[in-house]
Amino acid sequence: MRRLTPIRKSDGGFGLIEALVTLIVLLIGLLGLVTLMLASQRAEFESYQRAQALILLQDMVERINANRSAAGCYAVTTDTANGAPYLGTGAGTLPACSLGTIQAYTLANNDLAAWNNLLAGAAEASGTSNVGAMTGARGCISFNAVSSTYVVSVAWQGKNKTAAPVAGLPCGKGLYGDETQRRVVSATLQIANLN
Repeated sequence: MRRLTPIRKSDGGFGLIEALVTLIVLLIGLLGLVTLMLASQRAEFESYQRAQALILLQDMVERINANRSAAGCYAVTTDTANGAPYLGTGAGTLPACSLGTIQAYTLANNDLAAWNNLLAGAAEASGTSNVGAMTGARGCISFNAVSSTYVVSVAWQGKNKTAAPVAGLPCGKGLYGDETQRRVVSATLQIANLN
C-alpha cells in the first residue's frame, strides 16, 4: 500500500505566485520587443527617405551635367542664406529661363518641372494625395560665382530629432518647425569654362 504524503498548508500559494511572476517577466520582455520593433520601423523609414533623397539629388546633378550649355537656368535658389526659392512641396511657380539655345533652355525648364513634380511626390499617388517622395521634400539649386560651382540640395522632414544641418545647407531652413527634424543631402557640381 502506498502512503499518501500530507500536503502542507504553507505550500498552497507558491505555484500561483510563480506563475504571476513569470507572466510579468514575459510581459516586460514583450513590451521591450514592441519598443524595439517601433524603433526599427522609424530607422527603416528614415533610411528609405534618405535613399529617395539621394536618388533625386543624383537625378538633378545628371540633368544639369547633361545640359551644360543652359546650366544657369537650373540655379533657381537665389537667396542662399535662407534656401529660397526652392522646388517641391509648397513651391511657387517655376521660374522660366531663356539662356542658351531654345532647345537647351526648353530642356532645362522641362527638367526643373519634372524634378519639382518628383519632389512633390507626383510619381505615386494614394487617392488624391501625392505620396511618392519624402515628407515635405524640397529641392534647392544655387550657383556660387566665386567658385563656379552649383550646389544641389534636397531637404525633407525626418521622424526623429537629430542634430540640425550645418549652416552651409540652408535648403528648407525654417520650414519644418524644428530644425533638428530637417534633413539635407547635397552635392556640388563644377562645370568647366573651356573658352
